[in-house]
Amino acid sequence: MLYPVFKFLHSLNVPGTGVFQYISFRASMAVIFSLLISMFIGKRIINYLQLKQVGEIVRDLGLEGQIQKQGTPTMGGLIILASILVPTLLFAKLDNIYVILMLVSTIWLGLIGYIDDYIKVFKKNKEGLAGRFKILGQIILGLIVGLTLYFNKDVVIKEKATQGSNVSVTADENIFRVESYNKSPRIYAPTSIKSTKTTIPFVKNNEFDYSILLAFIGDGYKKWAFLVFIPIVILIITAVSNGANMTDGLDGLATGTSAIIGATLGVLAYVSGNTIFANYLNIMYIPNSGELAIFIGSFVGACIGFLWYNAYPAQVFMGDTGSLALGGIIAVFAIMIRKELLIPIICGIFLVENLSVIMQVSYFKYTKRKFGDGRRIFKMAPLHHHFQKSGYHESKIVLRFWIVGLILAVFSIVTLKLR
Repeated sequence: MLYPVFKFLHSLNVPGTGVFQYISFRASMAVIFSLLISMFIGKRIINYLQLKQVGEIVRDLGLEGQIQKQGTPTMGGLIILASILVPTLLFAKLDNIYVILMLVSTIWLGLIGYIDDYIKVFKKNKEGLAGRFKILGQIILGLIVGLTLYFNKDVVIKEKATQGSNVSVTADENIFRVESYNKSPRIYAPTSIKSTKTTIPFVKNNEFDYSILLAFIGDGYKKWAFLVFIPIVILIITAVSNGANMTDGLDGLATGTSAIIGATLGVLAYVSGNTIFANYLNIMYIPNSGELAIFIGSFVGACIGFLWYNAYPAQVFMGDTGSLALGGIIAVFAIMIRKELLIPIICGIFLVENLSVIMQVSYFKYTKRKFGDGRRIFKMAPLHHHFQKSGYHESKIVLRFWIVGLILAVFSIVTLKLR
């Protein structure tokens, strides 16, 4: 909302308004505003939730300190959503298709999570929204995101091209020339193209086109790429969203992990949307994706601000209102900057939590069918509860998971050059 205002003021030569043209400035402001909203307005929301007796209903699983959490305000994800949406609306270019999709994804998954929490708290139904409806909502979002990314004319990339030594550099065409060691400059083509290409980590020529999976059908296979691309988008959004939901079982665990992941994606988005850095790192250049830095700045600020109240001992829980939205945001964001194949590394914590549940349930059913009694791999799933059952304090488990998340984040950024 503020961008066109400051752009107009800049055209009138009003001193200081030109700084609003810089993504780095607007991203910084988004972080600051989201922090302020979550930390100061957040307290009022917590007080309101307490007044309305919107408290967590705890099932006794025999975990240390679990009963003490009974009645802690939940649905705190509303704080996160407000802290993301308001700064983004203020500082981002709202005609940017990537920003629009992120806003839609945030509101959509936040609404699904809110309905789930509402049923749990106000209808006194511990199961909440039926799982099939959650999955259906995630599939619908996957269809919206997939179809938009595939068909929208503004979702493009610029391919690299090796030209001769006499290359004219035209700023208006976003061509940037880099002298390599063999004196053959690497530039980006002046025209953007539609593509289903993504980035493969650790591979030198690290671009993979999903359409190649349909090459067996013969000529013209690329026009059917959406048959592969859209199901992959749906799978990623569903998996990561549910992974974040699984991780939200200890005070500050999902919030802190999401902040680390968000900061990592912010770095990847910034370099992917900047011609100079994309050239230097020899990665895919995605025009207009740099605007996502404002959104992810709001995301990280919201998570850190919420952590002020959500760290052990938590004064508020995010509920599914927050956890489903956090996971979905991360998934959609990674797909947009074409780094979704990095998700197993970036979101390693979410992945392990998901796998621990799948392994536990599958092994239990298998052994029950084979031996007559179900057996378990872990003392309890998801994995963080296994460590609780092993005698580790909640805060120590969370801190160590954060450390692992930081290691994975650094490793993810290193993949930009490690091939």
